[in-house]
Amino acid sequence: MKKLMLAMAVTLAFAPAAYAAPAAAKELAMPAYGKDKPIPVPKIAKKTLPNGLTVWVVPRKGLPRVDFVLAVRGAGFAADSPQTPAFANMMAGLLAEGTAKRDSRAVAEAAQGMGGEIGASATSDGIIVSGNALSSQAGQMAQLLAEVARTPAFPENEVTLAKTNALQALRVSETQPTFRAERAISKAVYGDHPYSRTTPTVEAINAVTQDMLRAEHAKRVRPDRALLVITGRITEAEGMKLAQQAFGDWKASGPAPVDTAAAPASAKPARILLQRDKSVQSTLRLGAPGIAASADDQIPLRLASTILGGGFSSRVNIKLREEKGYTYGASAGARMNRAGGAIVGGADVRNEVTGAALDEYFSEYKRIGADLVQPKEMEMNKRYVAGGYMISNQLQRAVAGTLAQNWLVGLPPEFLGEYVPRIQKVTPEQVREVSKKYFAPENQSIVVVGDPKAVGEQLKAFGEFTVVEK
Repeated sequence: MKKLMLAMAVTLAFAPAAYAAPAAAKELAMPAYGKDKPIPVPKIAKKTLPNGLTVWVVPRKGLPRVDFVLAVRGAGFAADSPQTPAFANMMAGLLAEGTAKRDSRAVAEAAQGMGGEIGASATSDGIIVSGNALSSQAGQMAQLLAEVARTPAFPENEVTLAKTNALQALRVSETQPTFRAERAISKAVYGDHPYSRTTPTVEAINAVTQDMLRAEHAKRVRPDRALLVITGRITEAEGMKLAQQAFGDWKASGPAPVDTAAAPASAKPARILLQRDKSVQSTLRLGAPGIAASADDQIPLRLASTILGGGFSSRVNIKLREEKGYTYGASAGARMNRAGGAIVGGADVRNEVTGAALDEYFSEYKRIGADLVQPKEMEMNKRYVAGGYMISNQLQRAVAGTLAQNWLVGLPPEFLGEYVPRIQKVTPEQVREVSKKYFAPENQSIVVVGDPKAVGEQLKAFGEFTVVEK
C-alpha cells in the first residue's frame, strides 16, 4: 500500500509539468514535408510473339529472384454465363491443382524446389497466373508456369474437392451481412451486366464439371488475349528467350471471346432491406454506376474517392467513426474495371443510428460535390495516394502485378510511372466536378442488411424499401 501511495504521489507531483508541455510545444513549428520522390519508371522491353502473346520484360537489380505474371483478358467473371456466376474463380483455382504431367502435389513441390510458388486467381476482367523462383531457376519456372496455364488437367478428384469447398464457403458467406450487402449493391448498380456475376450460387457450383472446365479453359485462355510480365534479376534478352521457349508454340483454339459490353452509365436508384432478424446492427451500402479505369475522369475521381472515403482520415470515416461514434469504420469510393465501374460506400452501424448514418453519408456526398477542398486537405491526400502507391510498388512482384492488372483494365504500361504525377496535378475544381457527377445523392441506391422492426421506421425518410427475406 505504501508503494502504491508513493507512486500516486510521484505521478501527481509531476502532473503539472506534463500538462504544461503542450503550451510550450505550441512555440515549435513542425518541419516542412520533404519533397515527394517520383516512383522510379522502369525500362520495359516489349515484344509480341507470332502467336499474339504480348511479353514485357522489366530487369531489376536486387534479390536473385524472377517473377512471372501471366494475365489473360476476357477470361474472368465477365465471361461467365448468367447460369454459372463466379465460374472463373473455380477455374482459376484449379489451374495449379494438376496438369497433363503432374498432380497438384507435384506442381507445388516443383515450385518450392525452385525457391518459389505458383498460383492463379480471377478478377472481373481476366485471370492472372503468377509464379516466382530464384534467378537460377527462372527457366524452369517459366516452363512450369506455361504448363499450369496451358495444360491443366482438372482432375476429377480435385474438381470434386473444389466444389465441396466452394459450397461450404458459400454457406458461411451467406450468414455474413457484408456478403449479402455487396451482392445486392452490385446487382443494383450493374443489373444484368456481367460485372454483377462475382458471387456463386449453389446451382452454379453444382453445375461445374470436368468437361465444362476443359471447354471453357480452351475457349478463354489463349495467347492472343494474354500478357506475360517478367521482372527481376534477368536481362531483356534472357526474358524474351524464356518467353519464346515456354509459350512460343502456344496456339489459340477457335474464335476469340467477345469483348465485355460497356457497363451501365446510369441506373434507377433501388431501396432494398435484406431481412436479418434480431440483428443488433445494420450493414449499409450505397451505390451508383461509375466509370471505366481508362475514362477521362478516372484520375480526379481516384483522388476524390480517397478524400471522401479512401482511408482512416477520409471524410466519411472521420464523420461517422471519430465524430459521431456510429461505426468502427466507414468507406466510399470508385471501383473501376475495363468496361465500367461503380461508386460504393458502406459501413456497419448500430441499429438506432441507421438513418442518421445515411444522413451523414449523403451530407458528405453533397459537400464534396459543392465546396472546394481546401489546400491543406488536398496536399494531405495527394501525399497519401503518392506514398501508398510508391510503397506498394517497391517489390518487383508488386510491379509485375500492377503492370498486369493495369493492362487487364485498359491502362498502358506507362501508367505505372504517370499515376503519381497526374494525381499531383489534380485541382480542387476537378475534385468538385467529378464528385458532383458521380457522388450525387439522388443517384445512389441503398442496401441495408438488418432487422426491419429495428430500422424500418428510420428508413422511411429515404424512400420505399423492398424487404427481402433471403
